[in-house]
Amino acid sequence: MRLTVAVLVLSLGIAPVAAGGGVEPGLAPGNYDLELDHGGRVRRFLTHVPPQASRGLPLPVVLSFHGGGSSAKDHQQWCELDRVADRAGFVVVYPDGTGHFGRNLLTWNAGTCCGYAYRHEVDDVGFALAVLADLAQRTRIDHTRVYATGMSNGAMMSYRLAAEASDRIAAIAPVAGGMVVESFRPTRPVPVMHFHSIDDHRAPYGGGRGPLLPFFNRELHPGVQETIARWVRNDGCPPEAREGVTIQVPALRPEESHVAQEFIHAPCWGGVEVILWKLTGAGHVWPGASPRYSELLLGRPTRVIDASETMWRFFAKFSRPDAPPPRR
Repeated sequence: MRLTVAVLVLSLGIAPVAAGGGVEPGLAPGNYDLELDHGGRVRRFLTHVPPQASRGLPLPVVLSFHGGGSSAKDHQQWCELDRVADRAGFVVVYPDGTGHFGRNLLTWNAGTCCGYAYRHEVDDVGFALAVLADLAQRTRIDHTRVYATGMSNGAMMSYRLAAEASDRIAAIAPVAGGMVVESFRPTRPVPVMHFHSIDDHRAPYGGGRGPLLPFFNRELHPGVQETIARWVRNDGCPPEAREGVTIQVPALRPEESHVAQEFIHAPCWGGVEVILWKLTGAGHVWPGASPRYSELLLGRPTRVIDASETMWRFFAKFSRPDAPPPRR
C-alpha cells in the first residue's frame, strides 16, 4: 500500500515528513491532508491533531464522516469537532468519500445507500480501517479508544463501521442518519448515541424517502426508532427507554422553539448504553454548529444542544480494551 502525505499545513507547526512517509517523533499539532491507496483508488482524509500530541502519549481517535454530497473539508468546518479535540485531547479524522467530481459531491457506501459509493460497491469499511492503520504509522494513537460519528450518509457510515468492525470501534454517535446495512451481526455490544430531529425533512424521523437532490436518488431512510431498536436488542438493553434530560430553547413564536429530549436504554451488556437525543424544531443539521447551509436546503439550524461536546462526553466513558492494533 502506498502511503503519502498530500499536503502539510506548515503554518500550523506541523512536523516535517521523514523518508518513507513516517513522521518523527509523531505528528505535531495541526491539520494534515493525507492520502493512501485502497481498493485501487487514491483515498484522502483530513486529520486534526490537538496540542496534547506534543506530550507523546497515545491519543483517542474520532472518525467523522461527512454527509452525502459534502466533503471532508466542508464537514470539518461545519461540525466544529476540532475545538472539542483541542480541549479534550483527541485526534479527529475526516475522510473523503468517493464520487465523479474530485473532492466534491462525495458519498459513502453505507450498505444500501448512497449514490456513487453504493453503486460502485466502494469498500468504505476497509478504507476506514486502512486510515486507522496509516495513522498509527504516523503518530501514537490509543487503538482501544476509536470512535465514529457522521452526518446523514456519514451517520449511516458510522453505523456500518460499528456493525462490521465492532471489535475496533469503542462507541458511535450518528447525527441525522439511520442504519442501512444489509447484514447486521456485530460481534460485540457497541455504545450508541443518536441525534435526530422529528422535523428533519431530508432524513425523515419516521422513515421513508427523502427529497430528490441533483446528482442523487431519493434515498430510502429507515425510521429512527427502528434503528435504535436493533442496537437495543444487539446490546442487551432494556427495550423501554427511561427519560433523561430535556433541554428547551424558548422563542417568540411557539413553532420556532427548539427542544432536545434524552432517552436512555441502560444498563446493557458490558456496561454499554444506547441513547437517543430526539430534537424538535431543528432541520437536517449538526446540532450546535454555526449555520453553514441554506435553510431552504436543510431546514433550521439549532443551538439547543451541542452535539460535538455531548458526543465526546459519551465517547469518553467507553473503551475497547480487547481491540486489536491497527494493521496495514
